[in-house]
Amino acid sequence: MTTRRFKFVNGLHFKNLRGDFYGGITAAVVALPLALAFGVSSGAGAIHGLYGAIFVGFFAALLGGTPSQISGPTGPMTVVMATIVTTLTAKYGPDIGLGMAFTVVMLGGLFQILFGVFKLGKFITLMPYTVISGFMSGIGVIIILLQIGPLLGQAASGNVVTSVLAVPQVLANIEPTSAGLGILTLAIVFLWPPKLTRVIPAPLLALVICTLLSVFLLPNNPNVRIIGEIPAGLPIFQPPNFNPDVLREMVGYGIMLATLGAIDSLLTSLVADNITQTQHNSDRELMGQGVGNLLAGLFGGLPGAGATMRTVINSQAGGSTPLSGMVHALVLLIIVLQASSLTEPIPHSVLAGILIKVGIDIIDWAFLKRAHKLSLKGAGLMYLVLFLTVFVDLITAVAVGAFIANLLTVKSLTDLQVKDMKTIADPNDDGSLTKAEQDLLAQMKGQVLLFSLGGPMSFGAAKAISQRMKIVEKYEVIILDLSEVPRVGVTASLAIENMLKDAVQKGHDAFLVGANGQVQARLKHLEILHELPASHWPKDRLQALQRALQLIQGDPSDVVNVIDTP
Repeated sequence: MTTRRFKFVNGLHFKNLRGDFYGGITAAVVALPLALAFGVSSGAGAIHGLYGAIFVGFFAALLGGTPSQISGPTGPMTVVMATIVTTLTAKYGPDIGLGMAFTVVMLGGLFQILFGVFKLGKFITLMPYTVISGFMSGIGVIIILLQIGPLLGQAASGNVVTSVLAVPQVLANIEPTSAGLGILTLAIVFLWPPKLTRVIPAPLLALVICTLLSVFLLPNNPNVRIIGEIPAGLPIFQPPNFNPDVLREMVGYGIMLATLGAIDSLLTSLVADNITQTQHNSDRELMGQGVGNLLAGLFGGLPGAGATMRTVINSQAGGSTPLSGMVHALVLLIIVLQASSLTEPIPHSVLAGILIKVGIDIIDWAFLKRAHKLSLKGAGLMYLVLFLTVFVDLITAVAVGAFIANLLTVKSLTDLQVKDMKTIADPNDDGSLTKAEQDLLAQMKGQVLLFSLGGPMSFGAAKAISQRMKIVEKYEVIILDLSEVPRVGVTASLAIENMLKDAVQKGHDAFLVGANGQVQARLKHLEILHELPASHWPKDRLQALQRALQLIQGDPSDVVNVIDTP
């Protein structure tokens, strides 16, 4: 008997129903307390965390490019969203400001769609690990610092500096019941055996136990902050709300959300690839995430991205196709429609304990421990990015980190390029010369300089080439050997041109050897070839030395069958 295979949108096959349903349900169980916690932490409200998990989770799975990925609100995205909500509600009030914040989420989704349309997926994760590590560790530190107050029964703050300055006051005014529930939550999420996580996720267990304790054993305590009433039913449509006065700021936040969500999602996609031995489609993943965030913003949901822990749990439980992510979102939708009242008595301190565990897990402890052993510069850059992430802002941290990392990379490449530059005037200066080349160089008695370049020549090498120009003046003939140069940049090309021009203008003879492929094409486009006559473009170094010897001996005639006009 043959089994019919049903095909769904985006290449989805209903061939792993049992695994996908179990994986999706398990991921939803893990996502529920996190979505509630992220909603509260963002300042928008618990229900908005669930809305974000539903819309991003469903549409990123349906349209994305990573089959087993589970998407929803994440720590990094929530940190940015908290800043957006705090800033806009402070200026325009809770109603208008929150509507504008969700408009920023829509903008973030639109930018992510554009990232995918323009096929930027393969470039977004091309960032040094030191920058990513410092950035993610900084996010973890932010989450921890912001949750210290709620853990001990005090009001949350959306600003890190304010939270840090408020620590003495928080410690002096601890609410005992809330603090006890928060500490119990931490004990459960840290001490629950990892092997049992697939059966009962630690965050859900902590949520249930601590909430039941709060309701039945410690009832009617007005000092315990709880989620409170959550609207049941479908989310309300949130039309875009723009304000010309802060449009530039909103677009900036939108780009921040889009970029951060793209990095977060694609890094999780790489984790999913390792687990499932598959290959994700980066650009399609960005478009799927973009559609999910666009719709989340339209219906009052938090922005989301690929969630590493939920994706790993989904795969371990058997989920392997986009159906698992869709099931995860539908389970959360059922909870919103039918069981939202069960989440109302959850204490904020319990959610804070869950989030502190998330923050600790986000910190890249493995790299922090050994960064200084690998590279002091890399460790310094990582800590700089971490500091800027925590105390300045995320975009500044990434921009500064990427800029400095690129400078360090250029410096390292330049050092290698300079190391491969050789100036040879004496036949005994370099062991790479052949016997014939050594003999010719010896006959010219130090009147010829052989300048050899090696490896790709970037703009970093241009300065080193220019510095050699003073040496050139001491010799009658200059031979520039590019045989070992596969590529040359514009700046390095112009430095080569200046060297040749300078030699010719001062009455010296110059030869250019070995310019082939991209190097020759680049020099031709810059018209550098016209600086030298055809007879000064020998085929190789030996022929250049033969021609140089003729010139020094006073024989200007061309060498037959030696010169090739490029």
